[in-house]
Amino acid sequence: MKVIILAAGYAVRLRPLTLTTPKPLLPIGGRKLIDRILERLAGTKEIDSIYVVSNHKFFKNFEEWAKSSPHSGKISLIDDGTLTNETRLGAIRDLELSVKTKHINDDLLVIAGDNLFHLDLKDFLKFAKKHGNGVSIALYDVGSLEAAKRFGVVGIDKDRRVVDFEEKPRAPRSALISTGIYYFPKDKVSGIIKYAEHEAANLDAPGYYIKWLSANDKVYGFSFSEKWYDIGDIESYKKADEEYAKKKESKRNGST
Repeated sequence: MKVIILAAGYAVRLRPLTLTTPKPLLPIGGRKLIDRILERLAGTKEIDSIYVVSNHKFFKNFEEWAKSSPHSGKISLIDDGTLTNETRLGAIRDLELSVKTKHINDDLLVIAGDNLFHLDLKDFLKFAKKHGNGVSIALYDVGSLEAAKRFGVVGIDKDRRVVDFEEKPRAPRSALISTGIYYFPKDKVSGIIKYAEHEAANLDAPGYYIKWLSANDKVYGFSFSEKWYDIGDIESYKKADEEYAKKKESKRNGST
């Protein structure tokens, strides 16, 4: 199985923190955000390659990080060639680029590079493989309709099939949102390229593809209750950083 970590965004809402450092390399409780993602991947033995998509502006930052990563043997970096937020390719184009340049023809797990979560990926993958006739996405209840306005809001039926998907709706129908974790069975990966080639209008957020896919194929939603953080702005970043720092301090005090 292959993994793509989408890390080519410019995180303008986190400036000035992200003027010289990409969001996935920001520290959360003393550890880089992307390292916390890799920690969640560590227990998944079937992963043989991890592709990290960066923009050109921060590509050297990721090169330095990858050299010192304990997972360096599995990590490959992809430069999408962009230098500014205004010229960014968008997540779907970055996915297309990754699949094409790395000739991905295998089961594929895609994770947004700003994803901070406690979901046990083994549970998600077990669900995804059980529903292998479609794509699976990880879902989380953010607790309020107001909070849901910032995300892709999902509706599912009794069979866990996605029957409604709306990207950043003004009036959300529920607080169940897509977290930026997606599983594509091997035979569904080529659909990413087909969508990118024919749906040029909506190529930024992956949710646009999931919305289209749920109307044209099968998409299933796996809901989890473990902690999930949105690192979207300075306030949410500081909150997550403080919570993880407190956890680290508690562990240190408990061990002495």
